Amino acid sequence: MHDDHKHRFSQRIQRDAKRVSALLGRLSNPNSSNSDFKVVESFGSDVVSGMEQGSGEYFIRVSVGSPPRKQFVVIDSGSDIVWVQCQPCKQCYKQTDPVFNPAQSTSYSALSCSSSVCGRLQNSAACTHSDSDSAPCRYEVLYSDGSYTKGNLALETLTVGGTVVRNVAMGCGHANQGMFVGAAGLLGLGGGSMSFVGQLGGQTGGAFSYCLVSRGSGSTGSLVFGREAMPVGAAWTNLVHSPRAPSFYYVGLSGLGVGGVRVPLPEGVFQMTDSGDGGVVMDTGTAVTRFPTAAYQAFRDSFQAQTGNLPRASGASIFDTCYNLGGFGSIRVPTVSLYFTDGPILTLPARNFLIPTDEAGTFCFAFAPSPSGLSIIGNIQQEGIQISIDSANGHLGFGPNVC
Repeated sequence: MHDDHKHRFSQRIQRDAKRVSALLGRLSNPNSSNSDFKVVESFGSDVVSGMEQGSGEYFIRVSVGSPPRKQFVVIDSGSDIVWVQCQPCKQCYKQTDPVFNPAQSTSYSALSCSSSVCGRLQNSAACTHSDSDSAPCRYEVLYSDGSYTKGNLALETLTVGGTVVRNVAMGCGHANQGMFVGAAGLLGLGGGSMSFVGQLGGQTGGAFSYCLVSRGSGSTGSLVFGREAMPVGAAWTNLVHSPRAPSFYYVGLSGLGVGGVRVPLPEGVFQMTDSGDGGVVMDTGTAVTRFPTAAYQAFRDSFQAQTGNLPRASGASIFDTCYNLGGFGSIRVPTVSLYFTDGPILTLPARNFLIPTDEAGTFCFAFAPSPSGLSIIGNIQQEGIQISIDSANGHLGFGPNVC
């Protein structure tokens, strides 16, 4: 058995590296689709950390079908597909709940190649010229690390926090493999029309708010859909549109700070080019924040310079700045801040940038260099902070609530 913190940490970082590769792959192969149904009132569910299942992602509990079958699904702001593993299962990874059986659901309605929803699903697996109009609509999501989900597209009922949402376009995955540890599938929250947010349509205005609970706290966070979820008192920044990846939630980042002092960075290091290269993505599915190498190194060096009094430890996994804090009851560390182009400054609590990598007191600076010009603000840095996305008005907000 390797059920210790160091092993779980190692597995989590390996999955995170694959996640980053998957996002970079998505940028070179964007995908979008559509569907339609409406709900009226704001609704939501508790969010839990997947750490106990060995996952670096966050889960919510939904019920699928009629009668409803409870399933854990990953919440993913970088994806546009809703899917769960389904019987018969040609190839399935291990999940916490029983695999969903569509034959036992009275609300499950398979979609055919002639359906308008299938016509909006832009992938090579959907239908071919040789398929008849009555042939099943197939979906396929491939990730650059080799993970995938494949199956049939259907309309199904989802129950989220007691609210019944009918006719959700959902992938029923019969062949699935990869990084989806513990969860039954994925709830895409991206900006595309096939995501759960996109399918909710005008009644929620593309608005939702989430708070990712700090790992190991034993408490729960929240995910709420609807305009009523937009908090008063949040610090708002503009979303940035990407011509290459319109489903991702990009924000403008102008700088980084350590100890209240802005770090000197190369000019334009966080800017997006006209063709959509670079930029900064907010992503719930990536754990560790990545910055372009030049920005990361300047940021790291500034943090090291202000923590020279702390005993250093060897690097761990992707982290090159670690400390041996096993003998300390408490420590003082400099603040770490993200400066956004529209004025907001997000100052992170220490637990969001110094994280334990073992049970012996090793803590590491939880940032890493990006393999490309793309920056990703990951879920470790988002923990405990209310994040609100108002895509109708093109804004993303921080706070004022915590979890």
